Order: sequence, then structure tokens, then C-alpha cells
Amino acid sequence: MIKVSVVVPVYNAGPYLERSAPSLLHQSLGPEAYEVVYVNDGSTDGSAERLERLASKYAHVRVIHQENSGWPGRPRNVGVREARGEYVQFVDQDDELTPGALDRLYRMAVRNGSDIVMGRTIGTMQGPHSLYKRDVERCSVEDMPLMESLTPHKMFRRAFLLEHGIEFPEGRVRLEDQLFMARAYVRAKTVSILGSHPCYVWNRREDGGNNSAGATTPEVYYGHLRSVVEAIREGTDPGPLQDFLLRRSYRVELLRPVTEPRVLQRTGADLERHFDVVREMALDCYPPGVREGLPALTRLRATLLEEGRLDSLVELARRVRAVRPQVTVDGMRWRDGRLLVSATIGMLRPDGRPLTLVERHGRLLMDPELLDGIEGAEDWEVPHPLAYARGELLVHDTGRDLWWFPDADMSPRTEPLGGGRHRVVVSGETAVDPRTLSTEPCLRDGTYEVWAYGQLLGVGRRPRFAASNGFAPALPPALVGSPPRAATTAWTGPGGQLRLLVGRPPGPGAHRRVMWQAAAHPLVRRGGGALVRRLPSQLRRPVRRLVRQATTWTSPG
Repeated sequence: MIKVSVVVPVYNAGPYLERSAPSLLHQSLGPEAYEVVYVNDGSTDGSAERLERLASKYAHVRVIHQENSGWPGRPRNVGVREARGEYVQFVDQDDELTPGALDRLYRMAVRNGSDIVMGRTIGTMQGPHSLYKRDVERCSVEDMPLMESLTPHKMFRRAFLLEHGIEFPEGRVRLEDQLFMARAYVRAKTVSILGSHPCYVWNRREDGGNNSAGATTPEVYYGHLRSVVEAIREGTDPGPLQDFLLRRSYRVELLRPVTEPRVLQRTGADLERHFDVVREMALDCYPPGVREGLPALTRLRATLLEEGRLDSLVELARRVRAVRPQVTVDGMRWRDGRLLVSATIGMLRPDGRPLTLVERHGRLLMDPELLDGIEGAEDWEVPHPLAYARGELLVHDTGRDLWWFPDADMSPRTEPLGGGRHRVVVSGETAVDPRTLSTEPCLRDGTYEVWAYGQLLGVGRRPRFAASNGFAPALPPALVGSPPRAATTAWTGPGGQLRLLVGRPPGPGAHRRVMWQAAAHPLVRRGGGALVRRLPSQLRRPVRRLVRQATTWTSPG
């Protein structure tokens, strides 16, 4: 029985085939349980010969040749029709799967009878994505923000695609992945998310060959976006769910030309052309409930767009571009092998004062000083100040470029500032547990950076989690995992960013432990560095070596 068919569209892939193939050919699922179906879309660079060599060497590889269609849609559709697996996994010719991806995804699919299984995506084309914070056995578009992930690099039940006639548009069609995923999501009864294990490695090619190259006009691009919107409207009834699903394309694609940085990069007729196209689409395609459910400043942009106020959108973009995050470290401690970090995330106006709401006659209005003089933005009411507000800390594995979402209990609230002014913040505690953060029994030896993310009033920022107001707690090291690994905190790097250092424990001796702790504090590091620089040049190197030997506990490898 073939459990999974991996469908790979190929066009002039060249040496990238050899780079991708090993990850597809040696899956832990076993060659008797899956097949790799390469669909060659009329390649002219020798890719066809490369594929035939793979097929002659590996019994679970099949190659289908066809005339060039110009885009991945038709090869993928052919691959689905020719596949023999119960499930289909789409992979692009430049990308890879992690060794156990198919096995883990398939087991989750069978366990839940899933129509779609979404595996965590990593790689140089993929940043952190909160949708993959944790495993979700069963969900749908009604209870998870699935529309935030519109790439097709997922596993699909083949019968589900065939029964509903879900196919990719064929030919040179922009947003073809979004159209396919929109049709699939609104029909899927069960979607599963494998967030605990990286599955798909999305690679950026050195030559940029996996980007959708070629200029297009706004009329063409937004004509294709209309097809995505229509697919959602065809698959849902008018009402809150439909509005919720349409909100993503309004916020991300439709508002992009009138939001910073794009609206500040274009000028003259080019800017007006984009503005006219997206305004027409906003008025034609989106019910009022879509706009009304957006966070405060995003809803203001939508209103200015629909009212035809281009100058106001440009000025709003200039001001919002200068809004910056404020991250406050409220506390930090080790407990039971977990690093507990308390923090508050807020936003500051360009003048350095908090972005605020002002209470007038029982209404909350968006910061008048931020919006002063912007036509159409006067007395902008914020009836739901906590809508879409969220915050979290992220941990970045700098060695492997992986992002992890530790367990957090952070919630939004309004904080009174006096005089009828309030600010929106997100605050709470995050537990960074080196034993459970990644998919391994304990984090690997190395350096892990801590970042923050805040989404408040329609402004999203991801700053470094750094010492604030001179407060940089110096904690003793902790021993975690089995065999024990040493974990300590250090405020180093740009802006004094918090880093978690994991490695072999130091040797015995209380003095070594004290030096280890002290060396992690930024004030000690700066002061010690200044002293060393004052030494005669012939002494600097040996002194630095002695300090490293006394305070270094990790030796990766």
C-alpha cells in the first residue's frame, strides 16, 4: 500500500534536483510505503535526464514528462491525478523534507482522518509562524487562523482533492497557491497541525529562481486576488466566518500598496494607479463586516482607502512607520529548570511617548497627537482596543536558524496613564524550558537569542528582547536535562539582547560558578573589557585567554 505520494513539479531545476532529492528519497516512512512523483514540465536544461537517472536507481521514484505549461499548477494537478498514495505531499524542486516528515505527518493524518495536515515549515524562505506554536490534532477554518498559511507545502488526502475538484489554476496565474488553499480550507472538515517537529525546509535559491519573477500590473495582480476572494465567498455563507476569512487578504494584499513602506516608495501616477485599483476592489469585493473587524489603525487605513483619501494614507504611513516597540523586563528567575521571564510590551509614538487612547464622552479615541491634521482621521474611535492585540517571546536557534515559541501566559490590557489617557500593553510571564522547547530532550549546545513580538492597535513589531532601563537580571546558571546541560543567561550582542547559553557544565569549584555568572552581566563585561584594553599590548591576549578559560563552560561539538 502506498501511503503517501510526494508530488514535485520540475522545470529547469539543474543541480537543485541533486540537492533536494536525498531528503525525498530516504524518508523514514520506508520506500515501500511512499513514492516520489516528479512531473517534468518540459525542461530544457538536462533535468529530464537527471530525473530518469533517479528513477532507474530508486524503485519508488516515478517520472512524468509533459510539454511546458509555464507554471507549477498543471504539473501539480497531473501529479495528483497520477499519484497512487492515500495522501499527497507537495514539494517544490528546490526544497527538502526533514527525515521523519512523511512518517509523522501521515500518522497524524490517519489518527484524525485529516483532509489536510500542515507540517511546520523552516528554512531561508520562512520566518517564525505562530500557527505552528504547538500540535493541533483537529481544527478547521472556523476555529483556527488557517488563512495565515497559504502555501501548498502540506499533506492532503488525495480523495478529498478529487471529490471536491480542488485543483491549481493552470498557466501563468499569480496567487495560484492562495487560490488552491482557499478552495481547500473552506471544504476541509478536519485539518491537523504538526507544530512540534520541523517538516518542510523552504529554501531560497542563490539565483532567486524560486521566486515568482517577472513584473505584473496592479490590474493583473488584483484580478487574480479577486479569484481568491471569490473562492472564499463561494465556499462560505455571508456572515462572521466569511468576513473573518476575507480579512486576511484585505489586511495583507489589498492594503499593502497604501501601507508603509510601499505607499512611501511609490509616487505620482504609479502610486495613484495602485490606489485606484485596490480601492475599486475594496468597494466591489469586501462586505462592510470585513473592514469593521480590523484592529484600530488597520481599520482606519481601510476607511481612508474606501473614502478615497490617498494623501491621508501617505501621511498616516509616515507617522506609523516611526512608531517603535517598548519592551520592559519586569522580572526573571529560574524555577524547576525553567527560565521564567516577565515582560510588558507596548508602543511608543515618534516623540518617544506612549501610543495612547484618549477617553472623551465615554468613547475611546485613537491618539489625537499621532493623527493630528490627517484628514478623515479626526476623533477616530476605538470601540475594541484589545482586538487582535497579542504579544509573545520567541527563541531563535542561531546555529540552525530555527524559531521556537515557549509557553506563555501574556494577555492584553489597557493601562491608565492619567488625564483620561490609556495605553494598550501586553504583559505576563513566559516559561522558557530548555528540556521541552525544541523537539529534542534538551536544547543542543549553542546560543539562543530571545526576541519579542507585539501586535497592538494594528501595529506589529518584533524587537530584540533586551535589557530595559538598565535592568538586566544576572542569574545563576541552571542544570537541566539528562545528561545535565548547563544553561545560563547573558545580556550581550546588539542592544544587550537576552541570550540563553546551553552547553556542558563547568568544572567543580564555587569560584568558577561565580565568575561564570558575573561574566554574563553586561556591566561586568563592559568594565572588564575597558580594563583589558588599558593593559600593555603584550598582556592583552594572555589575559583574555585566562578569562575565557575561567568563565567558558560550553564547547559545542
